[in-house]
Amino acid sequence: MNVESIISDWCLEGAQAIYGKEVTTSQIQIQQTKKDFEGDYTLIVFPFVKLARKSPEAIGQEIGEYLLANVREVSAYNVIKGFLNISLKPEFWASRLNIALGTKNFGFAEPNSGKSIMVEYSSPNTNKPLHLGHVRNNLLGNAVSKILKASGKKVYMVNLVNDRGIHICKSMVAWLRFGNGETPQSSGKKGDHLVGEYYVRFDKAFRQEVKEMVATGMEEEEAKKKAPIILEAQDMLRKWEAKDEATISLWSQMNGWVYEGFEKTYKDLGITFDRTYYESQTYLLGKELVTKGLEQGVFFKKEDGSVWIDLTSEGLDQKLLLRSDGTSVYMTQDLGTAHQRFDEYTLDEHIYVVGNEQNYHFQVLRLVLKKLGFSWAENITHLSYGMVELPEGKMKSREGTVVDADDLVNEMVSTARQMSEELGKLEGLTEEQANEVNSMVGLGALKYFILKVDPKKTMLFDPKESIDFNGNTGPFIQYTHARIKSVLRKANSAGMEIPQAINTNLPFSQKEIDLIKMIDLYTETVEVAAEQLSPAIIANYVYDLAKEFNQFYHDSPILKEENAELRSMRLALSMQIADIIKSSTGLLGISVPEQM
Repeated sequence: MNVESIISDWCLEGAQAIYGKEVTTSQIQIQQTKKDFEGDYTLIVFPFVKLARKSPEAIGQEIGEYLLANVREVSAYNVIKGFLNISLKPEFWASRLNIALGTKNFGFAEPNSGKSIMVEYSSPNTNKPLHLGHVRNNLLGNAVSKILKASGKKVYMVNLVNDRGIHICKSMVAWLRFGNGETPQSSGKKGDHLVGEYYVRFDKAFRQEVKEMVATGMEEEEAKKKAPIILEAQDMLRKWEAKDEATISLWSQMNGWVYEGFEKTYKDLGITFDRTYYESQTYLLGKELVTKGLEQGVFFKKEDGSVWIDLTSEGLDQKLLLRSDGTSVYMTQDLGTAHQRFDEYTLDEHIYVVGNEQNYHFQVLRLVLKKLGFSWAENITHLSYGMVELPEGKMKSREGTVVDADDLVNEMVSTARQMSEELGKLEGLTEEQANEVNSMVGLGALKYFILKVDPKKTMLFDPKESIDFNGNTGPFIQYTHARIKSVLRKANSAGMEIPQAINTNLPFSQKEIDLIKMIDLYTETVEVAAEQLSPAIIANYVYDLAKEFNQFYHDSPILKEENAELRSMRLALSMQIADIIKSSTGLLGISVPEQM
């Protein structure tokens, strides 16, 4: 039971004893005491005014006196207007540390004890390599999945690869025009990079053709529709849907190159999935739903044969579901995959991790599925996140101005190596150990910098700032873990025992109590992060914990403490903090080194 629930029970019992009337749990509102006031937790007294027929201040005094006289864990209280601030004895907090020390997987709920949730993330197109925007998507999806699991949910982590459509046809057309048979093997290029280069080549050729057509007097919009290279790509998409053998063969070959490239990037980032779906295998499911929707009168067909839904009565507009040539759009495919997943799995919720430029798309998706009669449409959640920007502005895939994920990972590890060497963080390590630490620090810096920002916010990514060993960074947290582990190794070498439970009657300092309070909040922090789908809550919690420990470490001797029981308590406290740092960073997909 968490501390708020314990105090709530005390106050409930006290109010009923004082006023002789039934008090409901909804009347008990407990929160952490604000830093400006003395106390640990605060009871909001206003809900009792009608019951007691007294002023808030008088009620606070009466309940405070009751707690002080009847609850041995309470050490003091004070009343500020309608707020009763309650202070708890050090022994109470010591007992909370003992609970943490004695709990396996402290902070985590019983596995698979909660809802069943599917989380879709990554969802790349097969016409380009993963870039910085994809990195945020993958890190968010992976971390949210881990946090939901830690809160007891049954989680299915899935990827949907957008392996069909006009985007891949553009790369295919460019490869046929300009490739001269180039392959990853012949060029030495990573497969997804090679295909991405031809996507950029297509855009350059398209722009040139449009420019030349405009020069002859054609309107730009018309030129964009009639440029030979775009007509060729559109024709290739029709051939693909008609299962033209040569088109399917080229499509399979180039997608295969991309998949090999993706797998390496996913591995480097530590990203995994329980299942991968492919749009080419699911888009027909959406077409079937569109056909049924037409029969039911949910959709309508225009004169050109295209299929739409009219959502103007809901304050939206008309939405295309099938083009006039019968080819499907993203909405068609998403209708099919959503139906398939809720049909295959017993899902309580489906979360899509997709950028905020798709807010409208998911609003429409839920609405269309609801109109088709699927009650589970209400259980679709769009985890909408902000874009990642660079100091020089936004990224553009077609123009080739993106930050490539592979280049970014390599740069982060290289920068970590350089900074670690300059600061002497790698002294005493073998070359193999140093390489492992550099990889952990570089990737940890990248992941933490991205995940510490609330998902809803647009963020500015600065690689140099992210890898600083001071301040709110991944390396600072990683170094704190390594520091604690070093202390524990020295204690072990000196024959000092780390107890599984501490003496609760020791003379605890305020810093030690503050650390125990932070430890005690870990379970609640995981729960809140799961509810809000925000890894930033975990990231900022573990930073605060690491910062608080470092202040304690500088002010309080651990190994040199002469009182054996006090020394043992500090070792146990430090060990628990190291465990939570490892646990919480693990939820973010970040590894922590044992030594630096």
